[in-house]
Amino acid sequence: MIRVKNRKIICKLAVKNFNSAQTRNIIAVFAIALTSLLFTGMFTMGFGMVKSIQRADMIMSGGDGQARINYMTESEYDNISSHSLIKEIAYCRKLADSVDNQSLMKRYTEFWYYDNLGLKYAFVEPTIGHKPQAEKEIIADTTTLEMLGIPQKLGTHVKLELTIHNKKVTRDFILVGWWKSYPGVRNGTIIASKAYVNAHLDELKSTYCQNREETGTITGIIKFKDEQNIEKNLEKVVKDSGFSMDLNAQNYINTGINPRYLSKHTTMGIGTAGALSCALLLVVFTGYLIIYNIFQISVLRDMHFYGLLKTIGTTGRQLYGIINRQAVMLSLIGIPLGLCGGFFMGKALLPMLLIQSSFKGNTAIASPNPFIFVLASIFTLITVFISVRKPAKMAAEVSPMEAVCYTDYNLNKGKKKKKTRNGTPEKRMAWANLGRNKKRTVLVIISLSLSIVLTNTVLNFSQSVDPENALKNANTSDFCIGNTDLFFQYKVNAESALSESFITAVEKHDGFKTGGCQYGCRATYTSKTTKQTCSNQQKDGSFPTHIYGMDEFPFSRMKLVDGEIDTEKLSTGKYILEGVWVDSRGHMDMKSMNHRIGDKLELNYNGNIHEVTVLGHVIANEGNTYDWVDSCFFFPVEGYKEVTGNNYIMSYVFDATEYKEADMEQFLKNYTNSVEPTMSYKSKLSTLAGVTDIKNTIILIGGTIAFIIGIIGILNFINTILTSILVRRKELAILQSIGMTKKQLVEMLCLEGCYYVIFTLVISILLSIGSSLFIVRPLCNQIWFLNFKFNFLSLVIIFPILFVLGLLTPYISYCFMGKESVVELLRVDGL
Repeated sequence: MIRVKNRKIICKLAVKNFNSAQTRNIIAVFAIALTSLLFTGMFTMGFGMVKSIQRADMIMSGGDGQARINYMTESEYDNISSHSLIKEIAYCRKLADSVDNQSLMKRYTEFWYYDNLGLKYAFVEPTIGHKPQAEKEIIADTTTLEMLGIPQKLGTHVKLELTIHNKKVTRDFILVGWWKSYPGVRNGTIIASKAYVNAHLDELKSTYCQNREETGTITGIIKFKDEQNIEKNLEKVVKDSGFSMDLNAQNYINTGINPRYLSKHTTMGIGTAGALSCALLLVVFTGYLIIYNIFQISVLRDMHFYGLLKTIGTTGRQLYGIINRQAVMLSLIGIPLGLCGGFFMGKALLPMLLIQSSFKGNTAIASPNPFIFVLASIFTLITVFISVRKPAKMAAEVSPMEAVCYTDYNLNKGKKKKKTRNGTPEKRMAWANLGRNKKRTVLVIISLSLSIVLTNTVLNFSQSVDPENALKNANTSDFCIGNTDLFFQYKVNAESALSESFITAVEKHDGFKTGGCQYGCRATYTSKTTKQTCSNQQKDGSFPTHIYGMDEFPFSRMKLVDGEIDTEKLSTGKYILEGVWVDSRGHMDMKSMNHRIGDKLELNYNGNIHEVTVLGHVIANEGNTYDWVDSCFFFPVEGYKEVTGNNYIMSYVFDATEYKEADMEQFLKNYTNSVEPTMSYKSKLSTLAGVTDIKNTIILIGGTIAFIIGIIGILNFINTILTSILVRRKELAILQSIGMTKKQLVEMLCLEGCYYVIFTLVISILLSIGSSLFIVRPLCNQIWFLNFKFNFLSLVIIFPILFVLGLLTPYISYCFMGKESVVELLRVDGL
């Protein structure tokens, strides 16, 4: 074959043909832009989510290091820090058991010294001012300063009330810097200088092994030379230094690995990979549906043109190149539009994805990473070329004779037509037209159905968000009131007891329904049958625990796991119920069940020893405990007082009358702010607000994606109907010339649109049922705040709109075309 230099001619033909199809170009550019937008938005949210969560994990875990070793002494730190595997280790020393300023009662605040590496790893480097250097210089987070009433002004004097080894100390400091508090971080941090540590070495000796007091303990935040085997490296460092990570070992030392570097977090699991793959395939398929259909219709429309080119020697490969060049030109216009829109869409939706985490809004990290745009462009181009491949191949392989003689009926050639007399001619012809290109019809129906099914799935998922289901594992009542020391610092003693005046005010307030007191204290116990590990055992052989006593109202809300709740026996103080921990998702931790029914143990409260027998196990959760210490036990109030002799009340739980909850919460807020600031409260409305946020997030993000896919489906539908009418102009003119009226033609075309909608309705209902039963329901069984509910509300709303669209699209299209005379239309030889 003689090679002819005709590349320029082919390019020129591609451009000329491109310019002649303006309607197709607009629709195709819009489709490619939407596909690019979906990819970019998905990658922006994905990358931003990962980056934001990684940063959140690091901040919440206390640093950017790979691992940490806690509660060390100076000698232990020196021993471990010299290990050859360690690249860097930050020195962080706790300077007080607690910060006790009255204004910080609702914000647990810690007093630390961090070296320069520690400040960097803990994200607490001052953004204003400088690092503390002199003995009395400190830096702090902005929220802590606000609660202390300290202005953000360098040189301001700060008075701190500290507890150091159970001794109350008051000291004066000077503020030399601060950093903005991270949203969602409930704890405050104040940092002193190395000079302060050197000046108070005597009081900073660690006694953690003897009494669990944290003053003077050292935490080392570590980065290893080898980043691939963090867990093995940490284990080797601990072992080589003479310690053990085994909880039961006598030389146990407390360690932790940054969640970012845990193998289960750094390695993508099958579920995550599957979810990501499904999301990518969904976008590819969605884009394919319309781009393929657009180019197929375009190729069929230009089939006469391609046939003429073939008769003058154009090869199939050259025709393939012409169509691919047009696809590239359309992509060069559509992809940048989609990249820009997708990034801003992803950036806007990312905070909604993170709203349930401890980092909201301004902590969402959505930077314009070039990798996002490159990846989105590649996937969009792959989608475009997959979609174009078959139409281009069809144009390349068609013979010149077939191309010149082509009509839309060619697709059904060789098939026998069934003769039928059912229905009017318009109905029969509309039905026949629907089957002329079955593949195109199926693609349009699937495209429309996909968006409807997705919308219905999102709606069912959001409707399955059940606040009551969310509350049952966390709240046993509408409200709980108590001392701020109890709620924010977990202090369970007489000093942190609830005031009876607060209880009286609540019971007198309009809307109070019923309530009861909860009592609690720390204690120890010994048992020969306990399943607790020796790492929790104290030097005298006992184990720490909490004992709870309850009035009739909260006690009646206890949920039995096994055994029995015999109030008469329990009230004697000789029988007891053991708590089994259940988290907010309803997952029961069976390891927290330390005894069997019938086991005997000796409770020790302030030297008073009582032998009790385990009568049963009940659920222990955030609603009926104050702090989890691997063990807790429950009595009715009579049994509790018999064992402990305590009469002070730790908390009071109660319900409000219907429709009065919001009013009661406002009363509690005002009371704890102005009347008794040392008191605080918890409310089920806060949990409900969080669950509502989850529901809104699902609707917003899922609805946005469904809306975009819906636009693609509707665009595909309009394009199919419109192009079908334009391609068949001559055919419609022939029908009109032999006596078919315009009214009959419009009726026929409208019926075609309605048939599309009817098929979409049937397919959508079947797929919606399938997605709800096999996707939504299994998810609801796994997620704590979901309770499966199914409805067809979205279908009821969407289908009337589709029917209107199915009628209006062909009607308006034909009305515009109908302005030409029959004679002019009969002269049409193609578009």
